[in-house]
Amino acid sequence: MTQALTGIRVIDMTHNQAGPACAQILGFLGADVIKLEEPKGGDVARTNMRDIKDSDSLFFLILNANKRSLTLNLKTEEGKALFKKVIAESDVLLENFGPGALDRLGLGYDVLSKLNPRLIYSTIKGFGTYGPYSDFKSFEPIAQAMGGAMCVTGTADGPPMFNFPAIGDSGTGMHMAIGILAALQQRHTTGKGQHVEVSMQDAVVNLIRVSLRDHQRYGHPPTRSGNQLGRTVPGTTFPCAPGGPNDYVYIFCQPQMWKAFAGVLGQPSLLDDPSFATQEARWDNKAAMEEIVTAWTMQRSKHDVMKLMGDAGVPCGACLDTGEVLADPHLREREMVLDIDYPTRGVYQTVGSPIKLSASPVTVTRPPLLGEHTESLLGELCGVSAADVKVLKAKGVV
Repeated sequence: MTQALTGIRVIDMTHNQAGPACAQILGFLGADVIKLEEPKGGDVARTNMRDIKDSDSLFFLILNANKRSLTLNLKTEEGKALFKKVIAESDVLLENFGPGALDRLGLGYDVLSKLNPRLIYSTIKGFGTYGPYSDFKSFEPIAQAMGGAMCVTGTADGPPMFNFPAIGDSGTGMHMAIGILAALQQRHTTGKGQHVEVSMQDAVVNLIRVSLRDHQRYGHPPTRSGNQLGRTVPGTTFPCAPGGPNDYVYIFCQPQMWKAFAGVLGQPSLLDDPSFATQEARWDNKAAMEEIVTAWTMQRSKHDVMKLMGDAGVPCGACLDTGEVLADPHLREREMVLDIDYPTRGVYQTVGSPIKLSASPVTVTRPPLLGEHTESLLGELCGVSAADVKVLKAKGVV
């Protein structure tokens, strides 16, 4: 079965998280993603936080499914020549090297776009390729700090807080995937590729734009409010039985749901109580309202609370810990959590595609071993024989 991106070849030169996350999504959608790595070591994520001595790390594995691996030493002239042949046969180049790294190798956009005018040259940088910060490097927490996310996260009496969901890394990767798809669509009309750029800071700023709206509404930075969302009450987390560190639910009861919510609590008298009858009254009496809700939730498990509220039409989610996410039957049925067998590790659990297309369902394939497809890819794209590949390996080119 053909998929949405069947026929699109992506050269993934990225490492760590932002770029690999982008390329993996494109691979899920059917692109032929070739992960191009250095012969010695490859993507630093293969060994970063390694938990099994002779196996690639889970950090690498969870971000590099649906790819083939090609090794090339771009510091050699033969490696550069082979790279250019590969680029001539490709649609997308994705890179997240330090500022100016590919230009110094003579492989910048100006060079490669002349070699392949249809090439979508995709660049991920911490702060982009221009602007006062463009020479600075970045990682996830730096992007969150500079994008404004940390200063709106946490409690009013505490410091700005880091968010563990990777909005700077994987968030940037998803923005880049959108940019690549847009550039491919435009190429259908113009016949020409272009340079696509996403910076980590830009991606975080886009994701916190509601907080930027609030700054303009109130004339000052929003006060950190912990788990409270706006002025909706209840609109925060509540503890549940048996009282473990992750036994919580999040309840968000909008005004039109108040009657249903009071019914679930078994306290219809709340509807006539002037202290809680309106949204404004509930906000003014927030502490008393949350005390009533807590007394109710503490008698039930978080999953029971979620079901009771969900059945009544009140948004409510159990705070699942990571083990519960990996075992969640809903996620399993939707193939968002699935099992993969990797040669040097055995079976591990990974995340599937969040994008579901009716005409081209995703099949997740295992990540590649370092250089696993070098021989076949050089033959396919460059016309290099198996014997010549052995010579290139001996010379350190592949």
